[in-house]
Amino acid sequence: MKPPPFTYHAPDSVEEACSLLGALEDPKVLAGGQSLIPLLNFRLARPQHLVDINRISGLDRIYERDGGIAVQALARQAQVEDSDVAARVCPLLTQAVGLVAHRVIRNRGTVCGSIAHADPASELPAVLLVLEGTVTVRSTRGERVIPAGELFAGVFETSLAPDEMLVEAWFPGSPRPSTILEESRRHGDFALAGVVRAGNRVALFGVAPTPVLADPGDPARGLEPSGDLEATRDFRLHLVRVLTERAMAA
Repeated sequence: MKPPPFTYHAPDSVEEACSLLGALEDPKVLAGGQSLIPLLNFRLARPQHLVDINRISGLDRIYERDGGIAVQALARQAQVEDSDVAARVCPLLTQAVGLVAHRVIRNRGTVCGSIAHADPASELPAVLLVLEGTVTVRSTRGERVIPAGELFAGVFETSLAPDEMLVEAWFPGSPRPSTILEESRRHGDFALAGVVRAGNRVALFGVAPTPVLADPGDPARGLEPSGDLEATRDFRLHLVRVLTERAMAA
């Protein structure tokens, strides 16, 4: 299928990208495109303007700061997966990235793009939430830092304003023990349910409109996951209980 018509822009700097986002009507940022392009092709997304940030240099760093790992907007998931500094400081992030789709997807997809996309079945938003990480966003109005607990607003929805660009995600160093477990029909598929543990904190994904923090002793309390052709509501609740028990015993 072909995407709907749009106007293509390729800025050379963050400042130019922010100017475009602030001036254009209904723009969308393109980084890795592994989520956005399929949505365009199926016409589930119809932005009037596409702002491709891949020409911006110096926006692909993965570096240590403030006891954690900072991942910039054009750092590919495979780069993070292979990063020695990420594995040393935040092994939970390394483990989670390795569960995202398949390596060929991770070669192009970005960590920041996955977070901005805010798919409730995605691993990386849940990792950011359980670690109490942050994202840095820029616009012509300036820069602000958004805590993970204030970022995810709904299915494919965040608290970013339309004129803001996510330029960096920061993941605190993962405590011991930490792990991520998920259940999917096939390797690389989106999770039917998933659990991330960081010390005594637990976050769930794939069972609510956003990643959510849960009580490790009663993780299914208050959950109302939807049922579909892949899994019923009760099966997802069962998975949450089993995966949390395994994560806490790890």
